[in-house]
Amino acid sequence: MQSGLQISLNKKLMFKYRCLNINYVSLQSKHKIMATKKWVVDPTHSEIQFKVKHLMITNVTGSFNLFTVNAETDDEDFTKATISFSADTASISTGNEQRDTHLKSADFFDAATYPHLKFVATKYENIDKDGSYDLYGDLSIKDVTKQVKLSVEFGGVAKDPWGNVKAGFTISGKINRKDFGLTWNAATETGGVLVSEEVKIFAEIQLIEQQ
Repeated sequence: MQSGLQISLNKKLMFKYRCLNINYVSLQSKHKIMATKKWVVDPTHSEIQFKVKHLMITNVTGSFNLFTVNAETDDEDFTKATISFSADTASISTGNEQRDTHLKSADFFDAATYPHLKFVATKYENIDKDGSYDLYGDLSIKDVTKQVKLSVEFGGVAKDPWGNVKAGFTISGKINRKDFGLTWNAATETGGVLVSEEVKIFAEIQLIEQQ
C-alpha cells in the first residue's frame, strides 16, 4: 500500500503533467491558427488600371498587363500581411500605340532604364469589421520612392471548383505623377494643359494561396 506522502506526491506529479499537456496543446493550437500562408496573384482574374484627365475634360484609361503580387499572412488575416507588388513598365497599354510608345519613353516611365515600378506595404489603418482598410506603402517609380495611401475593400476568401483558395480585393487611390518625376506636359491654346497631374489608381486583385 502507498503511504499518504506517496499518494500526495503522485497527485502533484499528475497535476503538473496535466498542466504541461494543456500548455502544449494550447501552443499547438495557437501555432496552427497563426500558420503562415503565402499568396501570389492570379493574373487572369486581376487588373491594374489608372485614369488620367486629357484636356481636363475626359479620362483616358490605361493598364499594366504584366505584374506580380506576393503576400504572406498569418492564416487569412490580410490586415497585417507582408505585401509586395511589381509591374513591368513596358507592359503599359492605353489602346493607342503612339501614346503607349510615348509613355514608355524618357518623358514618362523611361521603361528602358526603369523596367519596373514597385510597391511595398508598410502600414494598415482604419480596419473595418469586414476587413476593409487603408493601406500605406512605399511606391517606387523611376528613381523616386514615396509613401502613398490606398483604400482596400476586402472581398473575402473562397475556394474555386478546382480546390484553389482565393482572396479578393478592390483597390483605389490617387497620386500626383510629378512627385515621381513624370513631369511632361503640353499647353493648350486656352492656357490649360494636355494631361492632368493627378492619376487615379484602380485595381482588382485576386490572390491564390500557395500549397
